Amino acid sequence: MTDRRAHLDLFAISSLLACCLLWGLGQVAIKAALTEITPLWQAGLRSALAAVLVWVWARWRRIPLFDRDGSLQGGLLVGSLFAAEFACIYAGMQYTSAARMVVWIYLSPFVVALGMPFIARSERLSLRQSAGLLLAFGAVAFAFAEGFATPTADAPRQWLGDALGLLAALLWGGTTLAIRATTLSTASAEKTLFYQLAVSAVLLCAGAVWTGEAWPLTWSWRLAGLFGFQAVIVSFISYLVWFWLIRHYPATRLASFTLSTPLFGLLAGSALLGEAISGRLMGAMAGLALGIVLVNR
Repeated sequence: MTDRRAHLDLFAISSLLACCLLWGLGQVAIKAALTEITPLWQAGLRSALAAVLVWVWARWRRIPLFDRDGSLQGGLLVGSLFAAEFACIYAGMQYTSAARMVVWIYLSPFVVALGMPFIARSERLSLRQSAGLLLAFGAVAFAFAEGFATPTADAPRQWLGDALGLLAALLWGGTTLAIRATTLSTASAEKTLFYQLAVSAVLLCAGAVWTGEAWPLTWSWRLAGLFGFQAVIVSFISYLVWFWLIRHYPATRLASFTLSTPLFGLLAGSALLGEAISGRLMGAMAGLALGIVLVNR
């Protein structure tokens, strides 16, 4: 039986915040790398490299990945959802900013919150928790409100990137629900992640060939660094931690913490690029913290 906890402890909270920080930086890395590599090849090769790393890790830890445990059907489902999600993210980054994309993606907690009661009644949110979730997202939207109001004459198809971001959020939420609803809920985090990476690598690379994207022949040190960060740090390490957490902690409470990712992106911009932290951002951070407390108290 899976050792499932009813509440988030200090280890879970610390791990989640670390993941959110990495995911916020990951969106920036995706956008930056698009100047040197096409979106589907970037996503597909990232998944392929991360899948190899998961396989090596599992071999070293003697964790079976290919035993028959009835998880194949669920694995193919979540792998396909994972591939579609990242196809939307990488393609959408061509039309909208990383900051806008990350806001749309993190609508996924609402998908999880709405769907989890049909899978596990114990994860139904109370009225107070639902209010906390709305407050947390409202704080994030407030932080980005100025950017959404700014005219974008240089991005005439921004609506398309935003729409793809919204679709990615639905797919990410659907992936989390599918993991909990299938036999993957008792599978190892390594096997769950391997399914998603391996299946998505095949589908995304096939999509790159089918759409005629040019094979990336030239790799600068900059591209190698951005790609390596996405594949090793984000797709391998942080996703492994995330799927372990999904297996052991309530998915709705985990999902609420992911709303901190967009604000981590803003903080990273301040630390790495010298961008100013406004009073609006400080107020949004306070609202986000209060919302998360209401959901997890």
